Amino acid sequence: MAEHRRRKICRFCENKIDVIAYKDERMLRRFVNERGKIIPRRVSGNCAVHQRKLTTAIKRSRVLAIMAFESESFR
Repeated sequence: MAEHRRRKICRFCENKIDVIAYKDERMLRRFVNERGKIIPRRVSGNCAVHQRKLTTAIKRSRVLAIMAFESESFR
């Protein structure tokens, strides 16, 4: 039988965070796995609006070399 899991709530909606800063590398690192891939919405529990903002922020921080595109130890 399939267990019913409690629905994850969006961390950004819960804390009323409207703007996701691309400079906050510590916060963005939480939503990227060890290979450097962005964690999907169904796993992270973010709402659609905040997942799109989060993806944009992660991509901006990668372009500005705040975050790496992939982990260095993976190669």
